[in-house]
Amino acid sequence: MTLTNTEYKYVQLDENNVPIIAGTTMKVVELVTSVMAYGWSPEELHFQYPHVSLSKIHSALAYYWDYKEEIDADIERRFEFAERLRREAGPSPLAAKLREQGLLK
Repeated sequence: MTLTNTEYKYVQLDENNVPIIAGTTMKVVELVTSVMAYGWSPEELHFQYPHVSLSKIHSALAYYWDYKEEIDADIERRFEFAERLRREAGPSPLAAKLREQGLLK
């Protein structure tokens, strides 16, 4: 994998220009979605992802705020892709069976 350094000490761009946290395989967008989904603080992110240091977390969050529009657009694209796949997959046979048994609404 070819990486390009950025002005953020712990953020690098992979060969597809996707920002990742240096020394990990974690994308900045993955860290940010954890904040959005759970409201986690940097300390909680470190607790949940102990392999990512607090300094790397803060660097990734700073990168996010400086590139917010671009990363938010990436998050929206990912959501739309997942929703399209969910619609294309159709109803879940397991969910239908659980509904029949009254175990799922």
